[in-house]
Amino acid sequence: MHSLIFGLPDVFAPGVATALVLTALRVGGLLLVAPAWSAKSVPMRLRAALIVLFAVLLLPAALESADRSGLAITPATFLAETVVGFALGFAAALVVAGVEFAGELATNTIGLSGAAIFDPLGNTQGALFASFLQLLAVTLLLLAGGHLLMIEAVAKSFTVMPLGGPLALDRGFLPLVKAGAQLFASGLQFAAPVIAAILLTNLALAVLGRAAPQLQVMSLAFPLQIGVGLLTFAGSIGLVVQALGGWTTPYHQTLDSFARAAQVAPAPAMGASR
Repeated sequence: MHSLIFGLPDVFAPGVATALVLTALRVGGLLLVAPAWSAKSVPMRLRAALIVLFAVLLLPAALESADRSGLAITPATFLAETVVGFALGFAAALVVAGVEFAGELATNTIGLSGAAIFDPLGNTQGALFASFLQLLAVTLLLLAGGHLLMIEAVAKSFTVMPLGGPLALDRGFLPLVKAGAQLFASGLQFAAPVIAAILLTNLALAVLGRAAPQLQVMSLAFPLQIGVGLLTFAGSIGLVVQALGGWTTPYHQTLDSFARAAQVAPAPAMGASR
């Protein structure tokens, strides 16, 4: 292979330009849904520049396992490379989406559904606690180097699923759908303390209202529900942070399940270290 300065491959060599385009498609699929990378606040020009930059940097890794003589840009390869990148970003987006869903449940349970707040990542109005937990999850993800981990996953994916190689996308989507179900399960687990506290508060108020009808229970219900909900939510943030600390394990498991299902020929697991 002819090489340029810095060890980058010669784009004029046979198959290298095609590999660069396919690599950019895989990176673009990742940036389409990956947390932080897919934020609407990121300018489109910057996102396009990142796709080109990452594609150039990952091109040597892509060429190591690719059959350059058989590479071609077709509708099938276009879709396959985009879907692979999408799966890499979708697995990480599930973590943030689960926490955001917990915030939605907590906000509605406490009774603050009308208190919308601006979401800087999506440039939309969102639930109060949902936006807070989303920003918390993305911040923890960035502090833990999750943005670099996703780019590393793209580099490792070339060994498991080479550029232009045959993929069984219909089988690969099934693990992604199953992983999507964890969004609701994790969201309910994160919001469970708030839901339980509000349920117990309402039960206590109902018993108090029956035992002492002269009390104006309804006038106390709403502020008491908000107070108990806020205190419980504040106390449960530590549990959410602790759970997010181990997000890489389910991330690798989702990627491994997708890769094994989509592979036509056996290959190493994506979560395995080099």
